[in-house]
Amino acid sequence: MSMKRSKQRSSGGARSTDDVAPVFAKPVEPEKTWDEWIAGQPDEAFAPYSLKTRYARGALLQHPKFGKGAVVAIEGTTAIVLFADGRKKLGHAPA
Repeated sequence: MSMKRSKQRSSGGARSTDDVAPVFAKPVEPEKTWDEWIAGQPDEAFAPYSLKTRYARGALLQHPKFGKGAVVAIEGTTAIVLFADGRKKLGHAPA
């Protein structure tokens, strides 16, 4: 006679972290839209894009192909720039 074994159930000690917010987590700020970044900015505020320039988050730039954009994040030597038609990854000078 063979016995069928069922899967062992957990004791419930492990909790899912999906439904509980971390206590010390930085509050997530809502991401700005392209219009919010660009609104009210004069044309002089937009620096011409150059691969040799080091950009920081919040920098405004004018790209020859994509137009006006705002740097929303930096990942090493890549600047993530928000343009009217979406995000683009552009190179920039290393630190």
